[in-house]
Amino acid sequence: MIPKHRVPTHPGEILLEEFLSPREITQTALSTHLRIPIQRINQLVNGKRDVTPETAWLLAGALDTSPEFWMNLQAQHDLAKSRPDADVKAIRRS
Repeated sequence: MIPKHRVPTHPGEILLEEFLSPREITQTALSTHLRIPIQRINQLVNGKRDVTPETAWLLAGALDTSPEFWMNLQAQHDLAKSRPDADVKAIRRS
């Protein structure tokens, strides 16, 4: 059973654990291939930077995924992190 309030894994961790490490691709090699600063990849991998639409397109092209894959990972992470402590009741018609 999956816990309801677990924050989904940050896309940067997915990038590192599911794509870079298994393929033995370094952060430097990826940044060079994408022609972006290494800091951008490193901050993403360390959870200090979010996936932007531009980054999603770059990662999708380089890693044979879709930009939606990366944006959905980011959206799920963001939604879980910002979940309110109290439930909001639905508005009912009078």
